[in-house]
Amino acid sequence: MKEIAQVLLETGAVLIDLKKPFKLVSGRQSPVYVDCRRLISFPAAREAVTQGFMELVEREIGLGKIDVIAGGETAGIPFATLLARQLKKPMIYVRKEPKGYGVGGPAGRRQPAEGAQIEGVLQAGQRVLLVEDLVTDGGSKLRFKEGIARAGGIVEDCLTVFEYFSERAELHRARDVLKEHGLRLHSLTDWDEVLALAEAEGRFTALDIEQILEFLQEL
Repeated sequence: MKEIAQVLLETGAVLIDLKKPFKLVSGRQSPVYVDCRRLISFPAAREAVTQGFMELVEREIGLGKIDVIAGGETAGIPFATLLARQLKKPMIYVRKEPKGYGVGGPAGRRQPAEGAQIEGVLQAGQRVLLVEDLVTDGGSKLRFKEGIARAGGIVEDCLTVFEYFSERAELHRARDVLKEHGLRLHSLTDWDEVLALAEAEGRFTALDIEQILEFLQEL
């Protein structure tokens, strides 16, 4: 969605530094960095993302196929909260790794939950919509899916604000990886939309765009 690409640029969520690359979670050095967490500080941006997610749900998933909204620790949690409130759906969040303390179990029978990865109430067989801020290679999304599945939930769809996807750079690894594992990806915007808008508005030079695309081609 062009509107979300605009939001990312206007809030300063897309950073570029060709001389001093950013270090990604994966450990790779990148000339660009997308920080969707900044969006929660801007009311108009929050509203745009929430509205965009609602449109994706209606158009590509179907509200009747969702029982619970799940936020991925930690950046996905605020976006999941916003969507769950708007859709009036229960919410949980899923940790990156299982914890070794706390309580869990069915309602009314809370038991020690060593190894629990889910916070909140999730019943076996419930259909869960995973909400995240962005996706690069899809690895963390699969860990979240596995955690929800171990708790009895069914995850077939994932919403994300930004996706490391680009037709220009032939970058579609995340989509391919998640599809192989039965997880459909639904994104509000991607590199092609952001770069096209940034170039049109003069935010990035032609050289900037070229170097960014060269980096993306290597992912």
